[in-house]
Amino acid sequence: MSNLENNNDKVLHKNIEQEMQNSYLAYAMTVIVSRALPDVRDGLKPVHRRILYAANELGLSPDKPHRKCARIVGDVLGKYHPHGDTAVYDAMVRLAQDFSMRYTLIDGHGNFGSVDGDGAAAMRYTEARMSKMALEMLRDIGKETVDYRLNFDETLKEPVVLPSRFPNLLVNGSSGIAVGMASSIPPHNLGEVINGTIAFIDNPEITIPELMKYIKGPDFPTGSIIVGKDNIKNAYMTGRGFVKVKSKLEIEEMKNNKSRIVVHEIPYQVNKARLIEKIANLVKDKKIEGITDLRDESDRTGMRIVVEIKKDYNANIVLNNLYKHTQLQDNFSIIMIALVNGEPKVLNLKDMIFHYVAHQRVIVTRRTEYDLKKAQARAHILEGLRIAIDNIDEVIKIIRSSYNDAEENLMNRFNLSDIQAKSIVDMRLRRLQGLEREKLEDEYGELIKLINKYEEILASPYLIDEIVKTELTEIKNKYYDERRTEITHDEDEIHYEDLIEVENVAITLTHFGYIKRLPEDTYKAQRRGGKGITGLTTREEDFVKDLFITSTHDYLMFFTNKGKVYRIKAYEIPEARRQAKGTAVVNLINLDAGEKVAAIIPMKDFTNENEYLILSTKKGIIKKTKLIDFDTSRKSGLMAIKIAEDDELISVNKTDGTKDILVITKKGKAIRFSEQDVRATGRISMGVKAISTSKDDNLVAMLIIDANNYSELEDNIIEESEESIVETNEKLLTITENGFGKMTSTTAYRRQARAGKGVKTHNINDKTGDVIGAMITETNNDIMIISQVGSIIRMHVSDISVTGRDTQGVTVMRLNDGDKVVTLAKLLTDDEEEEDVE
Repeated sequence: MSNLENNNDKVLHKNIEQEMQNSYLAYAMTVIVSRALPDVRDGLKPVHRRILYAANELGLSPDKPHRKCARIVGDVLGKYHPHGDTAVYDAMVRLAQDFSMRYTLIDGHGNFGSVDGDGAAAMRYTEARMSKMALEMLRDIGKETVDYRLNFDETLKEPVVLPSRFPNLLVNGSSGIAVGMASSIPPHNLGEVINGTIAFIDNPEITIPELMKYIKGPDFPTGSIIVGKDNIKNAYMTGRGFVKVKSKLEIEEMKNNKSRIVVHEIPYQVNKARLIEKIANLVKDKKIEGITDLRDESDRTGMRIVVEIKKDYNANIVLNNLYKHTQLQDNFSIIMIALVNGEPKVLNLKDMIFHYVAHQRVIVTRRTEYDLKKAQARAHILEGLRIAIDNIDEVIKIIRSSYNDAEENLMNRFNLSDIQAKSIVDMRLRRLQGLEREKLEDEYGELIKLINKYEEILASPYLIDEIVKTELTEIKNKYYDERRTEITHDEDEIHYEDLIEVENVAITLTHFGYIKRLPEDTYKAQRRGGKGITGLTTREEDFVKDLFITSTHDYLMFFTNKGKVYRIKAYEIPEARRQAKGTAVVNLINLDAGEKVAAIIPMKDFTNENEYLILSTKKGIIKKTKLIDFDTSRKSGLMAIKIAEDDELISVNKTDGTKDILVITKKGKAIRFSEQDVRATGRISMGVKAISTSKDDNLVAMLIIDANNYSELEDNIIEESEESIVETNEKLLTITENGFGKMTSTTAYRRQARAGKGVKTHNINDKTGDVIGAMITETNNDIMIISQVGSIIRMHVSDISVTGRDTQGVTVMRLNDGDKVVTLAKLLTDDEEEEDVE
């Protein structure tokens, strides 16, 4: 104690609480400013900025060979970043990972890790150089566009910020944990961000919702799906929020009524290996049931995680459990904190663009000032050379007569500056030639134009903005790519439908339940007997079973063979190419095991109390129920008809309660009876018999026909001969499996009592095959006929002859060996030119 007292003048007495506060605050600010948070202008943390700058100083441009990463890390450590080599190498690795960066800034050569969480190889094994996008980050850095500061030992200078000629903070995002705060900025699509930036320059008063017309939302390098736009909007408005991200996957049907979930993309920053391990543990602990196999089939062509489902389990239920318990669905936190003038600030979307645009205006201004100074300096020298050439004899005389003061003598004689005089003394004799004189004059003229241009730019903020816009557009055109992350509406976002254009589309459904949406005019009309065009590429043994036209805003009611009904909007069906397989229906509606779609009814609304749905089964049962009874959006579906165990639903039609019903069997039988014979019952009822069939026969179609003028025509139908048929616009078209078709007037079918055996409607034999479908049409309609292998022919109904009931018809579609007609659909007429397919 005595020593301390004797040296009291060297001891500082401080309050320990205050000292801890001050020291910790200094430490916290150092971490915030110098390590953890990105700068709003270039979107980089100090370590990333130093890596790119060091690589640039080493000349590691994309056209140069790769260099060892250890060499680059060594330069960064020794010159700019006095921290651990592991920290620097890890930062460099992230800049090279295409699953971490939306647009990589380092072009890595070697093992730089994987989405499974595998680490990169040691820096002595890997090589790297700058990517092309990194050049845009550093472009114009040599033209005094940014400020520099001394490095840690004050022996070198490093840039405070990079020029960053594209909005890197939004494009590549950033994440970091500082002291008392964290930053988590998602990556975005380059083209969208640049479009939004240009829109802001054009209209500084633009609102964030208006900016979102250009910047749709985050665009993760791993793709996946963002669910809901409201969360994106909230995050963009406040700078804080989250987005729900789920894997991009599909449910595929397998043999024996089994199914599998195939995952192609997972949420951003999710470790694939840990995800698979988590699923396996959940199955092992019996927290998720119904999974029989789990495989990772990913390769260099893409990701593929396969989850096979047991036969009696609903794949959608298993998938919902996976969403709940694993990172197949995850929330990405958004905290848009960045350094603004050295201080951390929470920024909304518009703030980030505002600060970036301000930075670019400074870059363009300082670059222009630099170019102006260089042009003025060169012009000044050329002015001196012009004087010398104009007075060449006297200049030579002065230089020859001077001892070591030639420059001073020239300055005194011609009123030149020191720089001009020196350039004259250094001028070579060949510059005195006439050609060289012309080049000098041309160069001087071009420089004067450039000087005037630079001065004009510096005097006009509008021209500076135009340059920023032009150069951003050039970068967008050079590096633009398609959005990877899909943004879908949430169930609560009813306004999503307003974004969907109202248009007619064709919907196709295959036997194994693959559905797709195409433009209505995909198929061209052909003459009768054409071979058709390929409608889609299906899985082995699959074939198209249904095709119809509807509007994107109409409801689609999916009736299944088990008598249930599900409802979605037509625009919810993914659009696909003509030859694409389509999407499995089980991805859109919650089907049970063994349940298949039997009929799809497009419906505009459910408000008309006088509209009914009439349902028929394979065994000849028919039922009528009011349409309003089906008005529900319940995801689990509704019971539409009670089905016997050995029966299934095959047909559904809409009616107004005043029509006649015509049912057709595959053996060519038909019966017509009044709709009034079928009493309206509730959804869960079973129905009544429509026709009595033999054991080897069953219903193939149930049709609604007009009954208004039947009583006038009935007396004229005495015989079943062709001559006794009374003409009417309504015709019954029947098609057989071997491509034969015919049209018969509906007046050829007399009204009978329900549940009878009916009359002959098509002369069936080995040549024609069984009837596969029938429809009511008029002669001005177009139809599509679909074969088992997926070929489609579009033709005019007027090409098919009108004959009596007891005929076999004509060939309407030529089939290859083994192929059969499976279904037909009616279209509206159009003015398309007929064409034959050779």
